[in-house]
Order: sequence, then structure tokens, then C-alpha cells
Amino acid sequence: MSAPTVTAIDSRTWCLDEGGVRFFLLAGNEKALLVDSGMHTHDARDVAAGLTDLPLSLFNTHCDVDHVGSNTQFDEVWVSPMELVHPKAPHDSRTVRPVWDGDIIDLGGRELEAIALPGHTPGSMALLDQSSGMLFSGDPLQRDGRIFMFGPMRSVAAYIHGLKRLRTRANEITSIWPCHATCPIGVEVIDELIAGAEAVERGEVPYTDAEMHGTPIREYDVGVSTLLCDPA
Repeated sequence: MSAPTVTAIDSRTWCLDEGGVRFFLLAGNEKALLVDSGMHTHDARDVAAGLTDLPLSLFNTHCDVDHVGSNTQFDEVWVSPMELVHPKAPHDSRTVRPVWDGDIIDLGGRELEAIALPGHTPGSMALLDQSSGMLFSGDPLQRDGRIFMFGPMRSVAAYIHGLKRLRTRANEITSIWPCHATCPIGVEVIDELIAGAEAVERGEVPYTDAEMHGTPIREYDVGVSTLLCDPA
């Protein structure tokens, strides 16, 4: 198992990239926050400690297995309680610090606002850095990616609703930092994904039958990314 590639985005923001999934370290004046903890990485706390000596906490954008690889290193985690209803959501942390839409995580001179983006999972959350306009979006926003929308508790209708709410905040967003595919990406991806998902709902996008983890799915290429959906 190789260590993630660490890239400094700026003097207090780092991207940790495993190749297939990335996560982020954000530092303020008083605290630091790890946004997700990798998949194959199981020592993300140690990696982060090599980048900052600030007290470190963990935030999960959601609880899919490729985002919680180092959760066992932390006694507690910030996460939407909606994630805990997902039957496949692994959660190894002993204490959950609930995060709701609109909550602020203050790192000292750097305030991060939680924004709900349901659909990919029930409690998917993004973090908007209010000082820089950087949005750390988890999985719902991707360019040239594959967005999982099949299986229990995932919903294209909820996905569209969340993106439309996010669109009303578009003027506050300067860049988007997703966990998969192209990174960073521009705010225009929000409108592109809304249009694509709505076209899928209307039955206007041709699909390809496929299989993922033994489950039959339909792949809908909507241009900006591919939505992987249930056959029904």
C-alpha cells in the first residue's frame, strides 16, 4: 500500500490523492480538519500530522467505503446523521458529531459551511470555505467522472433537488474540489449536472446496460459525467 500523493493547494490547504480517490486537509489559525480519510490509506492522521501541528478533526462528506479508510484513527467524526441510516455505510468512529445543512465548522479565521447535497447518499455534505469560496464537494459534483446513483438510499430526484439548492449559492463559489475525476472544476458543472440528471429522469438519455459489484445498472452518459443508475 503506497502513501497518498500530497499536493499543497495553498499555504493552508492540501490535497491527498490515492489515484482513484482524493481527500483534503484544511488548516485554520487554531485547528485543522481532514475532509474524508481515504480508501486504501489507513494512517491519514499521521500523514496530516506531517503537514500541520494544529489539533486535527475529521469530517466525512459521506460514508461510502472509499472515504473512511482512516476513520479508526479518530475518536470522533463530523458527519451528517442522515449517513447513519444507509445500510452499507461503514462507520468506525466511536463518537458522531452531527453536522446539519448550514452548520459552521470554525477552524479559527477559517469558517467552513456545511451544505447538504443528498442523492448520491442520503447525507452527502459539501464544505464551503467562506473566505476563499472553495467548495469541497465529495462525490456529487464531478467532471469526466462516474457518479454512483444505484443501490439503497440513492435518489436522482434528491440529487437534482440538492444541486438546484446549491445553484442559488453559485456566486459564492470560486472553485470546486471533488473527490474523484477532474480537480478542480468550475461552478458551471452544477448547471450541466442538473440538465443531465433531469434529462435522465425524462427518459431522454440513451443508456448502456452494465454491472457494478455484481449489481445490474444502467450507465447514462450525460456529457459532463456518467450517472450509474438502477435499471428500474
